[in-house]
Amino acid sequence: MTTPLPQSHYQIVLVGCGKMGQAMLHGWLAQGVASQDVLVVDPFASGLPVGVKVLATAADIPAGTSAEVVVVAVKPQVLADAIAPYRQFAASGAVFFSVAAGKTIAGFHALLGADAKIVRAMPNTPAAVGRGMTVLCAGAGVSAAEKARCQTLAEAVGVAAWLEDENLMDAVTAISGSGPAYIFHLTEAMEQAARALGLPADLSALLARQTVAGAGELLAQASDSPEQLRKNVTSPGGTTAAALEVLMNPDSGLPPLMARATAAAERRGRELGA
Repeated sequence: MTTPLPQSHYQIVLVGCGKMGQAMLHGWLAQGVASQDVLVVDPFASGLPVGVKVLATAADIPAGTSAEVVVVAVKPQVLADAIAPYRQFAASGAVFFSVAAGKTIAGFHALLGADAKIVRAMPNTPAAVGRGMTVLCAGAGVSAAEKARCQTLAEAVGVAAWLEDENLMDAVTAISGSGPAYIFHLTEAMEQAARALGLPADLSALLARQTVAGAGELLAQASDSPEQLRKNVTSPGGTTAAALEVLMNPDSGLPPLMARATAAAERRGRELGA
C-alpha cells in the first residue's frame, strides 16, 4: 500500500529498503530526521515507521518531486534498471549516496549523467545494531556541505571515514565490508574447537559467542591498541602464550592467512566492479 504525498521535496529519498536500508532509515529517524521528510521507494517495504512515505516504484513519484539526497540501497545486479528513473533528481542537484557494493562513481555517471553528484559508500552489517563502519568516497562536484550531510547519514548507524582514492574501495570492502563474516567464522571455529576439547555443545556456543562479543566491546571502549590489549591478557609462558605461538606463526598462523583471505576478497571486488 502506498501513502499520499502531501509535499514535493524530501530530505532523503531511499531507493531500496532491505536490511541495510531499514537500518539506515531507523538511524536517521533516531538522529532527528522527521519521518515525513523521508520517501521510501520499494515494492516490498513493510513495517516501516509511521509517517514515512512509501511508494512501490519510481514511476509513482509525482513529477516535480525533489530531494536533497537520494540513497541507493538496491542490490548491485539490479542497479542499472532501478536507478534510471531517478535522473530527474540528478538534474535538480540531488546527491546520490550509494551503498551498492562494487558500483563505481564512473558507473553512476554513465547511468545518471556526467554532472551527477555521487558519494560511494561501503557500510557493513553491524549497522543493523548501530555499530557499523562506513567508508565514503566523493565524486567530482560534491561540495563540503554535501559531504558533511552524507557523513551525518552514515554516522546514524556507526562510524564513518572518508577515502580520497576510489581505487582503494575494494581494499575497504575486503577489510570492513566482508570483515564481519570473518569474525563470525572465527566464532564458529572457536565453538568447534571447544567441542573438540570435550565441552558440551551449548556451553561451547556460549563461550565462543560471549568471548568474541565481550572482546569486541572491550576493544571498542579501550584506548589501548589491539596489540596492547593482546599483551595485557598474555602471561609469559602461560596458556594464552601457547595458543598465540600457533596463531602468530609467520608462515602458518593467522597473519598470513588473513593476508591471503583479504587479497582474495579485494581481487573479487575488482572483478565484480569491472
